[in-house]
Amino acid sequence: MIFAENILICIALPILISLLFIHGSARRFAASFLVGMGVCLLAAYISGFINVTSGMGAEDTAIFISPVVEEMMKFLPIIFFLFMFEAKDKTLLIVAVGICAGFATFENCCYILSSGAENLPYILIRGMAVGVMHVVSGLAVTFGLMMARRYNMLTLAGITGALGLSTIFHALYNLLVSEPGVTSVVGYALPLVTAAVLYLPYRRLVGREE
Repeated sequence: MIFAENILICIALPILISLLFIHGSARRFAASFLVGMGVCLLAAYISGFINVTSGMGAEDTAIFISPVVEEMMKFLPIIFFLFMFEAKDKTLLIVAVGICAGFATFENCCYILSSGAENLPYILIRGMAVGVMHVVSGLAVTFGLMMARRYNMLTLAGITGALGLSTIFHALYNLLVSEPGVTSVVGYALPLVTAAVLYLPYRRLVGREE
């Protein structure tokens, strides 16, 4: 048994102190990283509660429940930042990546502490597959929001579509890796391949705003 709250405090305190000495994009990223860790803990509470009350097994919860809960929890601070501060695309991407990286990092830390860190293949899978998956799914919803805003479609339908895109990606990953063999290999490779694909529009966007 691990105490996730204690892990969160241990990781968050140095980052909180660092906020006093950094500014601009670095501060936004660090603050978003903290938010990502916080929403990861909340998502774990919600998924755990649903798992216990519904009687679903751990695998069914991971496939059917966790993608919806986790993507919604990552989505809420992103959409809040978008509407509250009317953030430009580049700033919104920094915040989204920070939230998703914080989420992935905290989740990986908890899994490693509960399962051990001596198995290098497991650690690589956690970092390069699961961790990257959270960042990619967050980028997917953020790109969806940016496109919806650009074409004046930032309505309930457009926002729901962007969230659905990230949730489907997350659920597809969980479903693929739940079966051993070729499907799990495809699942582990999916986040890295998608990250490479998303890097192209990101570079085009950054170049346009610079």
